[in-house]
Amino acid sequence: MNRDDLESALDRDDSTSARAALAELQAGSGFELFQSQTASARQLWDIWSHRHQVMLDTGVTPRPGLAEAVDRLHAAGTARVYLATITGSQRRFAIFLTEDLTRSIACM
Repeated sequence: MNRDDLESALDRDDSTSARAALAELQAGSGFELFQSQTASARQLWDIWSHRHQVMLDTGVTPRPGLAEAVDRLHAAGTARVYLATITGSQRRFAIFLTEDLTRSIACM
């Protein structure tokens, strides 16, 4: 996956976090795709929904986009997902991509 491919995948995602991640990527921020491994969206939902609930229960402010990402991972069911990250100047983004790497399922 090259920068243009990731930009295209993020451009198809209308979430606020995806827009912010796309802007960071277009500004030249570094990115990485973890292409050697996938997980099911359901497994990732289990992990991130638990983390989100713990944050809420303990008064920790969840990272921007986490609640929406959790909902989108749940909606993706058992689909295989790749993880990419974008490291910006002020923020790090996690992007969950479809198995064919053409669309962002969720971004936080």
